[in-house]
Amino acid sequence: MTARISRLLRKLPMPRSLSKQLLAISLIILSVLLLLIGVLQVVLMRNFMFGNRAEVMETQLRSIPRDFYYDLANFPRSSAAENTTAGDGAGTGGSPAASGNQAAEASNPGDAGTEGMPDDSKGGISAGLPWSWKPGGDGYGDGGQLPGSWRTQEGRRPLLLDAHTTIAIYRNGSFKDLQADTLSDSPAPQLPDEEYEALLKRPTDKATGSYQLIRAADGSEHLAVFMTASRPGEARMVVQMSVDTGPLTDVIMRQLLIFVALAVAALLAGLFLYLPALRKTLVPLSNMGEAAQSIDAGNLDVRFPVDQGQSEIDKLSRSFNGMLERLEISFQNELEAKEQMRRFVADASHELRTPLTSIHGFLEVLLRGAADNRDQLYSALNSMHGESKRINKLVEDLLLLARLDGAAPQLRLRELLLGEVIDEMQPQLKMLAGSRTVSFDISYGIRGQYDPDKLKQVILNLFHNAVQHTNPDTGSIHVALHARDAWAELSVRDNGSGIPEDHLPHVFERFYRSDSSRTRKYGGSGLGLSITKSIVEAHEGDIRVESRPGKGAVFTVTLPILPD
Repeated sequence: MTARISRLLRKLPMPRSLSKQLLAISLIILSVLLLLIGVLQVVLMRNFMFGNRAEVMETQLRSIPRDFYYDLANFPRSSAAENTTAGDGAGTGGSPAASGNQAAEASNPGDAGTEGMPDDSKGGISAGLPWSWKPGGDGYGDGGQLPGSWRTQEGRRPLLLDAHTTIAIYRNGSFKDLQADTLSDSPAPQLPDEEYEALLKRPTDKATGSYQLIRAADGSEHLAVFMTASRPGEARMVVQMSVDTGPLTDVIMRQLLIFVALAVAALLAGLFLYLPALRKTLVPLSNMGEAAQSIDAGNLDVRFPVDQGQSEIDKLSRSFNGMLERLEISFQNELEAKEQMRRFVADASHELRTPLTSIHGFLEVLLRGAADNRDQLYSALNSMHGESKRINKLVEDLLLLARLDGAAPQLRLRELLLGEVIDEMQPQLKMLAGSRTVSFDISYGIRGQYDPDKLKQVILNLFHNAVQHTNPDTGSIHVALHARDAWAELSVRDNGSGIPEDHLPHVFERFYRSDSSRTRKYGGSGLGLSITKSIVEAHEGDIRVESRPGKGAVFTVTLPILPD
């Protein structure tokens, strides 16, 4: 049902404005609810009114003695002349002179209960009708002392019921309409004999409030209640009382019209009151829209307003602010990456241009005749060989960085003991240090998964960097390895010139030199520390530097280790 209503709402033409869409949907839902309430009101009110009327009718039926219904069913019919001249017949012994006396009594204002009553002997309002006014007796032969009563032309007093109410009796297969006795406007509706016979088999001596709707011959609908009556020596009968449902239906329709008018008034009030409330409710969305219009690639620091009093809108604002923050960081990283790429291309071009220019110069010298001189030829070839080695080393470093920068750096990991790796490299490191003082503080037994070649390159690069920045005669380099919880700390300390504070954030950048003249002397390209950082990060480790000018520098590498 819900899915069907959703499909129906999607098919309806909706305005583009969110506030108008919410208003339209709300009014549609409210209209549907009011319609359902109206339908339920009609159904429930109809059942209530019909049931209440049925209870009243049953009470009326059972308030009359059973013998009375048998008397009505067996009363002999006589001519109108006998009824009008014979007086009340059952106990008055009427005479022709009685008519005049009755008329006089009826016109006498002093008689109780007869004031203003018509005189049918003089052609009053009862002339020609099936009933007339009788000023004495009760019409049943019991010698009653009532001053007067209405009587039918058959001599019986009529049942004073509603003009729309009818009574009928079914007995021995015959149906008798008591319209003349009830003075009803319409004849009593009749059910098939089978239904009456079924009612005779189900005695209804107690009031149940149940009723049955019967369609009359003229097409009108009647509400009917039934009662079975019996008397010793007589056949059982079904007494039917019915009433036209037209007046009841009119009351229900009037109530429905009142409800419809109130519903329309409620919808109109909702239309004029709900729209301003919606506009006020959607103010936070309008604020977000204004903030979004002011955001562009160069203005990513703008944030959506939060804490506007609506939890859903505030949650949406925080989500957008988080997205903007990530975008801002991404743009900044992209700008930094572009700047690094530009600097990298410029530095790489500069590094390659220097040896290529040198080689080009030596070739020109040789072409001018220096090749004939053996000493000049040997010197030129030796210099060209050194420059070509420098170019080859630079290209290899660049290729290595490119591989380490990949999504999945190719490492040949195997289980190693870090202390044994450093011991293996000690002769090479001491040779590289020259006359400098070299000391080691190694904790053995530290095990981890590493690429041996790459790990040796890390140690060699850090040691070579310390050699470059220390005095050849008074320099001191200290290599230490210790375990800290689940990490191994490898540090290389020197007593060199140190690194200025403003250079510390850039020491691991590619082609960066804090002292270009000194590194140029040793053939450095500014890629050693950058390669070291990439290798350490590929091993899921970290590297940091601490230094003060004139106090040397300490490079510390942290690598994961295996548990004992």
